[in-house]
Amino acid sequence: MICLKAFSSPLNLPTLRRLTPTSSLRVAAAAMSSSSAVATPIEHFVLFKARPEAVASGATAAMISSLQALATAVPGLAYIHAGPVLRLRSPAAEALGPTHLLHSRYATKEDLASYATHPAHVAAVQGHALPNVLDTTAVDWVNAAPLPSPAAPGSAVRLTLAKAKEGVEVAQLVEKVAAATKAAGDAKGAKVSFGENFSPARAKGYQFGMVAVFDSVEELDAVEGDGKVEEAKAAVRPLLDEVMVLDFVVGDAPTPASL
Repeated sequence: MICLKAFSSPLNLPTLRRLTPTSSLRVAAAAMSSSSAVATPIEHFVLFKARPEAVASGATAAMISSLQALATAVPGLAYIHAGPVLRLRSPAAEALGPTHLLHSRYATKEDLASYATHPAHVAAVQGHALPNVLDTTAVDWVNAAPLPSPAAPGSAVRLTLAKAKEGVEVAQLVEKVAAATKAAGDAKGAKVSFGENFSPARAKGYQFGMVAVFDSVEELDAVEGDGKVEEAKAAVRPLLDEVMVLDFVVGDAPTPASL
């Protein structure tokens, strides 16, 4: 597992960042090999900065409930978690100030697009999210890792969003993370998902996303200082500009809707 902490309205169908022919082929090959092993490779994250008065009044809790309820209302939604942020782990995260988040997964980009325009999702956003949040940040990526990263109730998850340094192709960053993660192995039992953000409109410049899933908060904390993880960080650090890191804990999973 590689952790990058130490590095100093409906969705629109996005366009992929322009890549060189060679890097495009490498990313396509990685995505194809990943999709054969990962049944739901499309990752979707929305970070919410809740209004303090909404938290105090319980409106934020109602927002989270309405988002969780989408699991039984939206076909094609393979996984969803909505809940509070456990802790902010980087200066960029503290500056952004998210208090809650939504994480969902899909088999295809078309499923994600259908979710975005589904009446139940639109109603939850317009009725509960927009009135109660000050700011949102959203990213999407196709998982380039070769294995799935299931998140069960009680799992601790570290989310990392990153901006590449000027002149660094995001495809190059994805390749480097893939190699570093393979070299690090499953440090402390973590399972990862990572890839290039393909929805820049609400991403605040973040071009890369990654999650590392642990069985518990204790296992997540135990990875700090692991030798192989530190070597993996060192391999990736020269490619990075800004990094946002936060942790959260997965709550009870609702039952997905039938297709």
